[in-house]
Amino acid sequence: MSFLGNCTSGGCGAKIGAGELRDYLKAIPNIQDPNLLVGFDASDDGAVYKINEEQAIVSTTDFFPPMVEDPKIFGKIAAANAMSDIYAMGGQVLFALNLVCFPQKMDKRYLAEMLAGGAEKVLEAGASIAGGHSIYDHEPKYGLAVTGMVSPKSFLQNNTPKAGDVIILTKALGTGVIQSAGRAGAAKEVAEKASIASMERLNKYAAEKRLGFEVHACTDVTGFGLLGHLSEMAGNGCSIQINTKELPLLPTVKELIEAGWITAGGKRNRKFVERKVDLQTVDPIMQEVLFDPQTSGGLLFSVDRTESEELLELIQRDDPAAKMIGHVLFEPRDLPIVLV
Repeated sequence: MSFLGNCTSGGCGAKIGAGELRDYLKAIPNIQDPNLLVGFDASDDGAVYKINEEQAIVSTTDFFPPMVEDPKIFGKIAAANAMSDIYAMGGQVLFALNLVCFPQKMDKRYLAEMLAGGAEKVLEAGASIAGGHSIYDHEPKYGLAVTGMVSPKSFLQNNTPKAGDVIILTKALGTGVIQSAGRAGAAKEVAEKASIASMERLNKYAAEKRLGFEVHACTDVTGFGLLGHLSEMAGNGCSIQINTKELPLLPTVKELIEAGWITAGGKRNRKFVERKVDLQTVDPIMQEVLFDPQTSGGLLFSVDRTESEELLELIQRDDPAAKMIGHVLFEPRDLPIVLV
């Protein structure tokens, strides 16, 4: 049995649509706890729970089916993706627990390789695998429950940008399109290699660069696509203008979209976000880039404009794809996202 087997979707493209998810979450009681500084009601990347005046726990979980045939590479990507939420909250990863679903009849060598890949990434993050949970399932799925530490005075949130801030994106876009095409053998090797390298890359390094800079908000770009996560960043009544000509793209992404490689996740993202943005200024191919679900995508920093160039230069030393892609408008518009 192939590792990918009969998986119908993979990576963050398998996420439940943002609009649907929001409706389902309404059924969960919103329990008030003064120490829970960030909960699920904030649509943020992780939960933050205050322990004392100097320390808070930041917690998150993420798992999904494979999008690549190599189980070790898949393990690395899934682990990098799960830990990304801790970095987006401004935290440091302490330890992680494995979350495993695996077919009973599949070669267990794949399972061992998948877990080894995940453990390598956790070790690279300076953290430890402390256990986990596994069940049999009809297709493999893997991820982590991650615990980190952050200051209750300086953690980051996704919806607290300030007027005039510059928006920096630290990784190129297009992983959803490339991996979808790759499953059918339609993606070029240069695109698949670049996509895998990007997804394996820990956001730890870009997150460390922002220390000492006036970063007001942060989130990572994953299954809801760039526009989905930007709409969350603009959630407190501001408007964010994005220059689509400045968006960093992985190789051949536009070619693949032109050839018809559009993901189901991208269609769900369009349905959720299209009322929050005027798409008439953007050609159809770039629209699909904006909606494409990313797996282990980059960080979005909303940083004070006076420090943005210095921070970008620092990030680009190790993450050369990083670019300034827009800014927070001083005066909110009718729509939260403005495309030029």
